[in-house]
Amino acid sequence: MRKVLFILSELEDVDVEWIANAGDRLRYPVGAEIIGYATLPDSVYFVLDGTFSVLSAGGELVAELGSGEIIGEMSLVDPARTTASVRANEGASALRLSHVRLRDKLAADPYFAARFYRALAVFMSARMRNTTRRFGYGPVHGHGAASHDIDEISEAQLAKAHLASLRFERLLKRLAG
Repeated sequence: MRKVLFILSELEDVDVEWIANAGDRLRYPVGAEIIGYATLPDSVYFVLDGTFSVLSAGGELVAELGSGEIIGEMSLVDPARTTASVRANEGASALRLSHVRLRDKLAADPYFAARFYRALAVFMSARMRNTTRRFGYGPVHGHGAASHDIDEISEAQLAKAHLASLRFERLLKRLAG
């Protein structure tokens, strides 16, 4: 599931509206670096169109992120320097939300903060689960009693995914208009 669906599935419509109003929609030329290697990013980016390349210190492609992905969320909660850089590809645009503005909202609105941090926790938990499966840890789908728990978590998240998808579509339409 795209990152934004994990995040939006835990937020409320009013939260998504705040994000849309608080962020800046920006288009990036090909090759523009939005996050540098070994830097301290100052924003979270919601990818709207096009793609962004995540590059290792040596310039090797690590991942390509498209619409619905989020960039810079780890730096919001962990102030360590980055271990990769992120550059724009053809047609890349994103909603940029500064860490300062987001942290101010998190400090001022405990209900938003609870929903937002839960969304990050759900997303990072799913990322860790997928990473450990990729490296051969944990149950293989369909084997053992523990796989039933994974299926239940996935089904619960999928139930929220439809609503999150609608929220993301509304966000895209709102920002296009």
